[in-house]
Amino acid sequence: MKALKWHKPSNVSIKPQRMGFTFDADKVPDKWLYNNAFLTTWMESLSILFPEGEQFFVDAVRQVRGSIDDKEIQSQISGFIGQEAMHSLEHVAMNNYLDAKGLPAAELEKTVVSLLKVIQKYSSAKDQLALTAALEHITAMLANLLLEENEFSEAKRRNMHESMRSLWMWHAIEETEHKGVAYDVYLHVGAPYWHRTLAMLIATLGLGVMSNYYHVRMLANSKTGFKLKDMLFGIKSLYGINGYVTRLAPVWLSYFKPGFHPWDDDNSALIDRWKGKVLQAADPKYIKVA
Repeated sequence: MKALKWHKPSNVSIKPQRMGFTFDADKVPDKWLYNNAFLTTWMESLSILFPEGEQFFVDAVRQVRGSIDDKEIQSQISGFIGQEAMHSLEHVAMNNYLDAKGLPAAELEKTVVSLLKVIQKYSSAKDQLALTAALEHITAMLANLLLEENEFSEAKRRNMHESMRSLWMWHAIEETEHKGVAYDVYLHVGAPYWHRTLAMLIATLGLGVMSNYYHVRMLANSKTGFKLKDMLFGIKSLYGINGYVTRLAPVWLSYFKPGFHPWDDDNSALIDRWKGKVLQAADPKYIKVA
């Protein structure tokens, strides 16, 4: 049996935490990120992808879990599955809030379900795991962008409504905690360079097409989505020099480095920095008292 290397830093634990977020359409502003409809609906479009997308990740890992006899990796897999399940639950709550606002979250989520069923039907378990590893790298990139200690990330946190900030920072922390799990499992089943990098190209293209289509649909159904001033600020913030998406290019490219591993960038200190504060936003009934 091929031995697995344990990459996760020793100060990182992978334990699921239910938060019990609630979102009141009468209390949360329509434009909860930078008071800007373009940026708000961009983030909301990502939320629609999460419940079914993260179930796909869990299924991909479960398909090959039986071939792994390393107890540490098995423990990490259990944590990964639990965390992804919690993410799905919390984003279902957010997506229900989107429906309450009159946005087509439920309708668009059905498209995700149909697409993922096609992928599962016509691809191998290894292909699905490769896509999972690639998409987990992308979510970890986005998570780091929110958690980083710099003026750019601080501005994003400061300009996000409190209830949404708690959800996205909690999600970012747990995505960081388990960012190497799917990749380690993929290494175990065999991850040739061409397969790994091709999967990243396909995953990036697919995510880009889906998220942008969803974004346009959400904008079209929002109350103030296509205001020129909002759109210009949003486009610049996402795709301009030092925008959210453009800043990620070097980290995305790192996936193509031979010998790459997600924990080559040890950003575990960010987990220690934020986790205690973010957990204060959890429903008290979900917090375990030692």
